[in-house]
Amino acid sequence: MAPKDYKNVIDEILARYKGERDPEIIILQAVQQRLSYLAKEYLEYISEKTGISLTKLYGVATFYPSFKLNPPGRNQVKVCQGTACHVRGGAKVLKELEKAIRIKPNQTTEDRRYSLEVVRCLGCCGLSPVMMVNNETFGRVKPAKVEEILSRFE
Repeated sequence: MAPKDYKNVIDEILARYKGERDPEIIILQAVQQRLSYLAKEYLEYISEKTGISLTKLYGVATFYPSFKLNPPGRNQVKVCQGTACHVRGGAKVLKELEKAIRIKPNQTTEDRRYSLEVVRCLGCCGLSPVMMVNNETFGRVKPAKVEEILSRFE
């Protein structure tokens, strides 16, 4: 559910980028940063206020994987599938995460406790395989340790 003051937040952002050429990406990034995701109401309001078609906004929001159209979970779980992590068992860690929280990548649990995201690099290749929960990084993760890691964030 959208916060009551979302229009004020969006108006503030739109004022900041007024007159920018092709401002869709920067506006959507700013809105997502402030409101945590891009709700349908937000996109409709942006379209109404800017004259940018709703189709174009959805096109941008669905093209770039960094944009979220659904509310995120309280705990953002990211699992690296970059080369080093993949070679050292990242796929097994991902499979165990999917089993433990019963969702696939780019989904959020029904209780909104967790969101799961696959990333290509977390910048910790020497610690691979790596996963993050919120801002906490876990290295040399073994599938058997996934549930123990998650239990810290209940």
